[in-house]
Amino acid sequence: MATKQKILIVDDDENIAELISLYLVKECFDTNIVHDGSTALEILPVYQPDLMLLDIMLPGTDGYEVLREVRKKSNLPIIMLSAKGEVFDKVLGLELGADDYIIKPFDSKEMVARVKAVLRRFHDAPAVDPDTEDNQKEKVTLPDLIINLTDYSVHYQGKIVEMPPKELELLYFLASHPNQVFTREQLLDHIWSYDYLGDTRTIDVHIKRLREKFPPHEAWNIGTVWGIGYKFEYHRER
Repeated sequence: MATKQKILIVDDDENIAELISLYLVKECFDTNIVHDGSTALEILPVYQPDLMLLDIMLPGTDGYEVLREVRKKSNLPIIMLSAKGEVFDKVLGLELGADDYIIKPFDSKEMVARVKAVLRRFHDAPAVDPDTEDNQKEKVTLPDLIINLTDYSVHYQGKIVEMPPKELELLYFLASHPNQVFTREQLLDHIWSYDYLGDTRTIDVHIKRLREKFPPHEAWNIGTVWGIGYKFEYHRER
């Protein structure tokens, strides 16, 4: 029997937390509910969830602080849950490393679909020999940079860089299409393959985070094409 994927639900509203759990249990997930940020951080190494649904407005340690602490140690997929719908709140969550953002009240089917989509991207990389031909097709090798989509790993200047899955997929997509310009809408369509309800600012946030991790290199750079979008500039002659 396959092991159920585990979802940690962090929400101080007991009714909402129980409702979320009910929806996910019906989809054969294992769930655990906590109602504050401090407890969430304590239970993480014990429960070892596959994904966290994290409310922002929590007593004591709020959701943003929980997100910051988790990202110091882990790439655990995290979907923010909040009644806050302002662009600033969405952008802040994404900048801190959230993988998605759902505004309350939400449709149960949409919530489950987003959970499955994030888990699919994070956990379903095929287990293959890294030296096989198929795996090589899923790898981009550049000076000081190796992006491998099969095991979701990135090596920069000989060191492993921990990255959330969407960041990695965006970097891989751009790097695998060197010097090709993509609009924000095109990037959303390629990376967020399900019916994403966010806006194109999401791309700007992820590009900003990528640039923080990978400053301009003499051979390559993530460039902005003003008024259009972005491209991965690769200077082959250098």
